[in-house]
Amino acid sequence: MLAENINTALVPNREFTKLASNEQIERTAEALGANGMLTYIAENGDEAKRIVLDLIPQGAEVYANQSQTLSRLGITEELDKSGHYDAVRPKVLALDRKTQSGEIRKLRSDPDYIVGSVHAITEDGQVITASFGGSQIGAYAYGAAKVIWVVGAQKLVKDLNDGFRRIEEYSYPLEDERLLTTFGIHSAIGKLLIVNREVVSGRIIVILVKEELGY
Repeated sequence: MLAENINTALVPNREFTKLASNEQIERTAEALGANGMLTYIAENGDEAKRIVLDLIPQGAEVYANQSQTLSRLGITEELDKSGHYDAVRPKVLALDRKTQSGEIRKLRSDPDYIVGSVHAITEDGQVITASFGGSQIGAYAYGAAKVIWVVGAQKLVKDLNDGFRRIEEYSYPLEDERLLTTFGIHSAIGKLLIVNREVVSGRIIVILVKEELGY
């Protein structure tokens, strides 16, 4: 059902850049809470960054997942370079992918904290994220002790079908362009994670931001 490798220029569907209304944000936050995910609403990116940093104790082991949202808000730089945290990502980048893939996989799979974003959240509180290779999915689903997602309000959708459309028609074309520009390869919607409910109280935290952030 989902598009994969396409060797032509892809045009993102700008329909999926529209910010959710305050009512939709409140409704989604309530649904996420009912599904076991603690949710904050931030008025802007600066407030979202403050919430993230307040949630992570200094010295904690934390993996800042590859994310346009985190980069734009300066969260990746703070977590990886401030020296205030036991940052996992610099350790991963220092390893050789060919000879130390096992160590990389373990570091990515079970950090105490993982911070990232997702591609869509439905009004019923279902969270969808797509991945080329799946490096973040294990930690999101189970491996990390704490998961923090920072999500721009343009990523809120009515239901799962709209969430899949958002990934296919908007997120995927932009990620494909990024990989082509950076690495000379096409992306693909390789793996999908749908979180309907979190059974461990307080494990997943969602910060909904009233701004367009990431894709």
